[in-house]
Amino acid sequence: MNVAQLQQENQRLKERLAQLEATAEQFTDQLAQKQRLVASLEHQIKLLLERIRGSRQERIDPDQLLLFSLDELREIAAQLEQPPGDLIEEGPPGRRRKSPGRVGKLPDHLQREVVRHELPEAERACPGCGAQREEIGVESSEQLELVPARLKVVQHDRVKYACRGCQEHVAIADKPPQPIEKGLPGPGLCAHTVLSKFGDHVPLYRQEDIHARLGKTIRRSTLCGWQAALAQLALPLVMRMKHLVLQSQVIHTDDTSIKMLEPGRGVTRTCKFWPYLGDWLHPYAVYDFTTSRERDGPRKFLQGFQGYLQADAYSGYDCIYAGQQVQEVACWVHARRYWHQAQDNDPVRANTALSFIARLSQVEKQLRGACPEKNPQGERDFDAVAAGRRAHATPILDQFKAWLDRESEDQRVLPKSPIRAAFTYTQNQWEALCRYTEQGYLAYDNNTAERLVKLPAIGRKNFLFVGSENGGRGAAAMYSLVSSAKANGVEPFAWLRELFTQLPYRRESEAFAQTRRGQPVTSDGLDDLLPDHWLAANPKHVWKIDEVRRKERKRYE
Repeated sequence: MNVAQLQQENQRLKERLAQLEATAEQFTDQLAQKQRLVASLEHQIKLLLERIRGSRQERIDPDQLLLFSLDELREIAAQLEQPPGDLIEEGPPGRRRKSPGRVGKLPDHLQREVVRHELPEAERACPGCGAQREEIGVESSEQLELVPARLKVVQHDRVKYACRGCQEHVAIADKPPQPIEKGLPGPGLCAHTVLSKFGDHVPLYRQEDIHARLGKTIRRSTLCGWQAALAQLALPLVMRMKHLVLQSQVIHTDDTSIKMLEPGRGVTRTCKFWPYLGDWLHPYAVYDFTTSRERDGPRKFLQGFQGYLQADAYSGYDCIYAGQQVQEVACWVHARRYWHQAQDNDPVRANTALSFIARLSQVEKQLRGACPEKNPQGERDFDAVAAGRRAHATPILDQFKAWLDRESEDQRVLPKSPIRAAFTYTQNQWEALCRYTEQGYLAYDNNTAERLVKLPAIGRKNFLFVGSENGGRGAAAMYSLVSSAKANGVEPFAWLRELFTQLPYRRESEAFAQTRRGQPVTSDGLDDLLPDHWLAANPKHVWKIDEVRRKERKRYE
């Protein structure tokens, strides 16, 4: 073999080697992509399993504190255990939760029935001398018994009058206006029907069973018609609450899905409920119903609003923020969820971020103790809260931001990985996440709106879907009433019964006229029926169990 042939063979081998190296590199890239895909799918499977049967509490690993240096740990201890300054004070040491035990003394207003238990005549003889023993006292104990609810019939007798002299001019007494014109139910039954479905999540077919046990079968189709009529009756008050909510300095919102039955087709489509909660001066929760999750729903509802909007990172809100009239406030609980989900992917970075967020949460906990809420509407010393956040939360945020910028540039943070998603979400939302430090009335999280979506979320597990678009709007109106009552500490049944008693008298008012014309309800003619105003005039209808729960939450925070 001559030199020329050897050179040709050498060139061929080099080309072959280059081809094999390219092939090996290609296979290496494909293997890396497959590994990333497998890791991503495993992560999604883990999240799905946790959603189905796992705990949803985002617990923080205590060992993550070891990720900080000794100086940083000393700083954490100084801020959390012994907060500097006079603003944040330590609360009482934690107490072990006691068993609730018995229900305590039974209230005096409950009806009492005395059952007297006496010895038979044959057992009264004294075993010592045989004489008859006499009564010397009574040992009493109480037992709580249930008397089932009962239906009653209210008969309206309208007395007629006439002149006996001329046998003319007959007059008859007026019948009070009814919640449903020419309808069967009284205000109490109306309130019970609405509260059972939209407060207690009892679907209409179960209410049908309950009424049958009480002695009168009321078909679910009839109950459905009642609720549609009651929603129309209450709509002016709901629209008045909407007008007042839009005057708030901050609004909390979220969304949850509901199925809607397509008429005549036997299939469903996914629709949305959107709750909007006003501030402490306008403490009403108003629900909106839309047939999709498009941006037109929030944009139409929030038209004219100026202030802060606290919500998730849904892109449909971007058009609302674009005009600079509405400022975005993000939720730290949403941000924390991304880091919690990334713990298996990158435990060191995920736990470090969770530690920063835990320190911010601890500052808020201390501020809740130092500046407690004055009423159910959430009013507190907002200036002191803002000062506390500037003094204690802002330095933590600055440290967190420096860490984010530094670590996000690391090439080991792979694209499309859970840890990269956590970095991306937090950095993209950073300005909105920090905005809560600007004002004391802004919240660290959006949990108030999250709690509002629980009502339709629990309800849909029972009644599955709404029957039509009008049915969805009616349900939104009813959820607005029930949630607004609860937000203001009003006993819902008493307030709803009063609404369905008083609203029929006001059908000719300006508020009803504005609603019929599709205008904002600027009239204050219904303001005395707003839950906070009505409770001020009827303080005996405080929702007492809600007060008990609020005290329990504060005790164990």
